[in-house]
Amino acid sequence: MSHAVKHLAVAGLIGLAAAACTAPPPPRTVAAAATAPAAAPTGAAALPAPTGSHPVGATTLYLKDASRPDPWVPEVKARELMITLWYPARAGEGRRAPYMTAKESELTLRGKKVTGVPYDVLSRTRTNAVDDAKPAGRAGSLPLVVLSPGFTMPRSTLTSLGEELASRGYVVAGVDHTYENYATTFPDGRVAECVACDSDTDPGFGAKVADVRAADVSFVLDQLTGPHAKWEGSSLIDPSEIAMAGHSIGGAGAVAAMLKDSRVRAGIDMDGTTYARIPKSGLSRPFLFMGSAGHEPAGRDNSWDRDWKLLTGWKRWLVLPGADHQSFTDVPLLVGALGIAVPGDLSPDRSAEITRTYVRAFLDRHLRHEPQPLLDEPSPRYPEVRLCTPGGAACR
Repeated sequence: MSHAVKHLAVAGLIGLAAAACTAPPPPRTVAAAATAPAAAPTGAAALPAPTGSHPVGATTLYLKDASRPDPWVPEVKARELMITLWYPARAGEGRRAPYMTAKESELTLRGKKVTGVPYDVLSRTRTNAVDDAKPAGRAGSLPLVVLSPGFTMPRSTLTSLGEELASRGYVVAGVDHTYENYATTFPDGRVAECVACDSDTDPGFGAKVADVRAADVSFVLDQLTGPHAKWEGSSLIDPSEIAMAGHSIGGAGAVAAMLKDSRVRAGIDMDGTTYARIPKSGLSRPFLFMGSAGHEPAGRDNSWDRDWKLLTGWKRWLVLPGADHQSFTDVPLLVGALGIAVPGDLSPDRSAEITRTYVRAFLDRHLRHEPQPLLDEPSPRYPEVRLCTPGGAACR
């Protein structure tokens, strides 16, 4: 198994401090990583409030692609997906949107070998979005951002980022790539578990996952835009301003989706080895690499160096030496509830702030066409972030 895929399969909600992609670690097993909580759990987690001016709503959609069988379970003749939409909403009170179900929490924690806490603890995470709130905005005015999680991780682990972007006027679609995480619940109560986890030693596994995610994203875009859109707020979306951001292999999926679908105008890879091969003619749409120390130029993972040369449009390469692989997700915000040490050298709130700030700046620049000096020079407000120029001077 490649270092990158082994890293994805092993590093999750546990053993996180060792999960940064600094160099291939000694062989580890899930069982070895499974330790009891390191401190007393703090109780249910609460996600930080979004900083934008818009109230945030959230809803889930069930989508069924009858044009293809499921790539992981071929006897299932249609690809079924669950997505969460976060969006600007009308002001009003209501029930907070759920983070995940109790069963999803249980299967995720069992899959990650987390013990010593109630198995439903993640389902009690407090979000900020109002469940099924009415969407707000002018027709055709809201850019769309697709979020794709890391391997074995549910879409809910990108909720903090999704809520932040929605509060800033974006529609955000978090996608569960069915059978690639420990639990996806369908409206009829069926729960799809991680079939792909049994295939992660297969040759070409990373490339297959990236291709599957690209196909999933194209289908999601079909269902959210156009005359047959499935969401009541779809008329608010500007179909000419679409981006994708992914964590870990979700970042690899962002590259693959851009190559497959020209509707994806800009992409972000958060700490993910890439697999889809960019053609020699290059990819001219904007792209942001943002990673932990293992993704410094000329590091042990050379996929970003390879792709950097073929990105012919606007591009940036950011490194956070103190970050862990999971620092770009909700995981640091959840570890207190699990009694597990915070991964990396950044506090959970600082990890969330940096991720939200830089992702938002990239999207504001390329979907709203607003200047963002933060992306052009090192910032004294964020000294943890280094701006890299491969082949040139050291990262600044």
